[in-house]
Amino acid sequence: MNDQRLRLLGIPLLALLITLLGDDPHRFNSWPHFFVNWSISLLFTTVLWLGNRLLWDLLLRRFPGVEHTARRLWWLVVLCVLYTSVASVAILLLLHLLLPAFFPLEARVLLVQVAFNLIPTTVVQLIYESRHFFEQWLWNVRRAEQLQSAGVQSQLEALRNQLDPHFLFNSLNTLSALIEPDNEPAQQFVEQLADVYRYVLLSRDQATVPLREELTFVETYVALHKARFRDNLHVAYHIPEAALAQHVAPLSVQLLVENALKHNVASQEQPLLLTIAYDPTTNYLTVQNPIRPRTAGLRPHTQVGLANVRKRYELLQAPQPVQVETHDGLFTVRLPVLPATKATPPTTTR
Repeated sequence: MNDQRLRLLGIPLLALLITLLGDDPHRFNSWPHFFVNWSISLLFTTVLWLGNRLLWDLLLRRFPGVEHTARRLWWLVVLCVLYTSVASVAILLLLHLLLPAFFPLEARVLLVQVAFNLIPTTVVQLIYESRHFFEQWLWNVRRAEQLQSAGVQSQLEALRNQLDPHFLFNSLNTLSALIEPDNEPAQQFVEQLADVYRYVLLSRDQATVPLREELTFVETYVALHKARFRDNLHVAYHIPEAALAQHVAPLSVQLLVENALKHNVASQEQPLLLTIAYDPTTNYLTVQNPIRPRTAGLRPHTQVGLANVRKRYELLQAPQPVQVETHDGLFTVRLPVLPATKATPPTTTR
């Protein structure tokens, strides 16, 4: 935390306030006397402020975030009382050695001074904890707004049209009813397309979804494309059952599959093989495809989709970054998998 200005202003002002509150106004008969008292208060305030600030910073690193506030405050009270007591006695010993007539070593004096010094200690901790709480609250508000914006952008990237998905979904149901009952391939295609839009609708307000749901959606999405690519497209899944309960960003895996289909050749001579695998040692979900660029009728690759995926995982506070790698003719994207217990809840309701 950058608090240099706060320290430069706060320490002398707090020392001045303590001097005014802690001394007898009738003794302020001269500026030298006032300056001596203020200097002693400044010594105590500086040592207590900087030491307690260091303790607060160490505890914040050990127990970060608003969710650990209670534990952090408990340790803060214990350690700050200990530090304030030791530091106060040490300063009084130093003053006694320098000015024994003015600073006698009496138990009552020590107890009163320690108790009085807990006032600036409490003020310092309230300042830092309040500032931290406000900064965390403000950051969470901005993060929620950014996450919602990133989610909207991913929906537009996935749909790539301006039609209302509710309208499309209802139209697909109508189309399914119009198809002849004996035309099973057409019925199946329409049902799969409806499943795709149903998932988009259900996940549009979710920050994360279970990996099982995302992969089920990807399988349906791939099945739609296999109606066109047939045996020219293959997808291999290597996902252990235990990993399916963990979470990913919605539409993130689908976007990587879509990019692979959009930018690579899938022909009878060169079938396109996509691999989706989970590595428990790194906790990454890997989507990999061979690099076979196609250029006919293809718009320039802007990598907006990958940038969006990266940004969304940053906002989700993923423990690891999204990795993109090109090596030995393979294009690989690794998505960090989020534990189900720490998955972010929906950001909005509509």
